[in-house]
Amino acid sequence: MLIETPTVPPGTPETTRPADPSNAPARRRHDDAPDTMALFGRLAGLADGPERDAVRDELVTAWLPMAHRIAGRFRDRGESIEDLRQVAALGLVKAIDRFDPERGAFESYAVPTITGEVKRHFRDRMWALRVPRRVQELRNKVRVARRELAQSPGSPEPSVAALAAHTGLTEDEVGAGMEALESFSTLSLDAELSAGDDGYSLADTLGAADASYDTVIDRESAKEGLRRLPERERAILYMRFFEDMTQSRIADSLGISQMHVSRLISRSCARVRDEALGRHTARPGHPART
Repeated sequence: MLIETPTVPPGTPETTRPADPSNAPARRRHDDAPDTMALFGRLAGLADGPERDAVRDELVTAWLPMAHRIAGRFRDRGESIEDLRQVAALGLVKAIDRFDPERGAFESYAVPTITGEVKRHFRDRMWALRVPRRVQELRNKVRVARRELAQSPGSPEPSVAALAAHTGLTEDEVGAGMEALESFSTLSLDAELSAGDDGYSLADTLGAADASYDTVIDRESAKEGLRRLPERERAILYMRFFEDMTQSRIADSLGISQMHVSRLISRSCARVRDEALGRHTARPGHPART
């Protein structure tokens, strides 16, 4: 583009000479910000249909390089550049659909819209643990404050009190933000705890259910029912389940039939079970227990 330099009459003082446009600092404008006001004007006057879709696609194509440039600002943060470009492109489409040509330049509206879409992607999708938005904001304030307070070489790690004073947060809020700093990514349970040869992983430190607790609970639950049994039936259960005697040996020991022993064991076990579950049913001649 040719810029015509204005003619200055001879003898004009240097301080009154107009500035040379070639030396004036030019307003920064990116190469990926095309002039598409005419297309936006057409888009605003079109109803839904193939023609409007075509103009909209043309605008997306024209401004897509800018969306990719904005996505590039967020590279190396744990997300692939391809996915970031997809998110930025989605923000671009939203900006085009919501833009009003009468309110100014599209770039001024699109940049914060696209940037906000990418930041929202990190906030909603990139956290390994779901963290409320308020806590995420606390995390960001604490992260920035730690960086600012530790700018000088050799500076100690800022304390919670120092972070609270710097950010204007309470110490509890700073604590929540510091906890959230560790929530962005998680550690695999297969990760080794040390570099030694023992091979211990994080999973090896986790507890597991102990079946012995269930046994203790069952025994305590059965105690009351066992106390209510007649002495002979308690003796039969003891011989069968604690001395591991067969039904035939129990029958010989008590002078009764093996079949009668079997019935007594079944009846006693059912009664104890009902007592343990609190569902004991009264039998004829026996009052119901409540």
